[in-house]
Amino acid sequence: MAATTPDSVTLPGWRRPYGLPIWTVASPLFGLLAAAMGLAKMGTGGTITAGLILIACVLAAVHHAEVVAHRVGEPFGTLVLAIAVTVIEVSLIVSLMLAESGDAAALARDTVFAAIMIILNGILGMCLLAGALKHREQRFSLRGASAALCTLAALSVLTLVLPSYTSTTPGPTYSSSQLILVAVVSLLLYGTFVMVQTVRHRDYFLPADGEAEDHAPPPSLTTTWLSFVALVIALVAVVLLAKALSATVEAAVIGAGLPLAIVGVVIAALVLAPEGLAAVRSARRNRLQTSLNLALGSALATIGLTIPAVAVVSLMLGLPLTLGIGAKNLVLLGLSLFVATISLANGRTTVLHGMVHLVIFAVYLFTTVVP
Repeated sequence: MAATTPDSVTLPGWRRPYGLPIWTVASPLFGLLAAAMGLAKMGTGGTITAGLILIACVLAAVHHAEVVAHRVGEPFGTLVLAIAVTVIEVSLIVSLMLAESGDAAALARDTVFAAIMIILNGILGMCLLAGALKHREQRFSLRGASAALCTLAALSVLTLVLPSYTSTTPGPTYSSSQLILVAVVSLLLYGTFVMVQTVRHRDYFLPADGEAEDHAPPPSLTTTWLSFVALVIALVAVVLLAKALSATVEAAVIGAGLPLAIVGVVIAALVLAPEGLAAVRSARRNRLQTSLNLALGSALATIGLTIPAVAVVSLMLGLPLTLGIGAKNLVLLGLSLFVATISLANGRTTVLHGMVHLVIFAVYLFTTVVP
């Protein structure tokens, strides 16, 4: 094994020049090449290959965003990661909306709702269950969880519930002025939360026992710039590949007779996979506070940044945008927020809390496929 160079990062498991795994550098380049060659249009094999490269580019983008975020520190690090994930999510959503097949106007709503359900029930449930199975009972900061859930409840209702009860426009939609207001309010709430989490009340989101967690040393300046360049390339590749694959994805889902909402579930799962895995690993290491910060922070970024971005694109391009969820999803959203509030009400969790969340998640997935 070669000695670590001054420009290497010593994060666990990183043994590559400048601390960057080879796949994270190669994936964006392959993504650009696949987009330039039109690989997505070269039959079934080409479409599958392009889809796999797209997934690799998404994972690489999140990886490089985390490297840059680790270097610049808080609060800017949180914003770097959130903005990178938002660019990926918005590019996938807008690409499918532009395809104009199926109920594409509801794709943003389905993706955001799917992200909330995946985080509040899937990721949170796995974190609580995995941590409790290994450590029996886990503790966390009640004030931090309460602040995150309070903000998440407000954002969820304003963006996904209220549109179904306004009367300016027919259906579960906002008028242009209402959409602008909700976009501004979403950004305001998310920005306030980030400020509270990283500056004003940072202690609310530290481990409940007051012990500082171990952190890897920040990457070097050279590594950071390489990751930044790779991040930009990966985001460009994601946008191009998403646009190329959008029509094929929608046609496959509709052709199989499945609800288009499944596309939203796939997008949300793809974007949230890296942070979800990191959250579960933290829970198994008895760092549930870190898991909650990752999970609930991702949910807030999904609404607080994605909805405003999609709203701007919708208004600029004149694309229809449906935001209000139906009665079935309204029940699931209310149940998820209610159960999450109870689960995180006393600063301690057990196996039972995790199992309840996972059952709700399983019901959500089943009723999405069989509405």
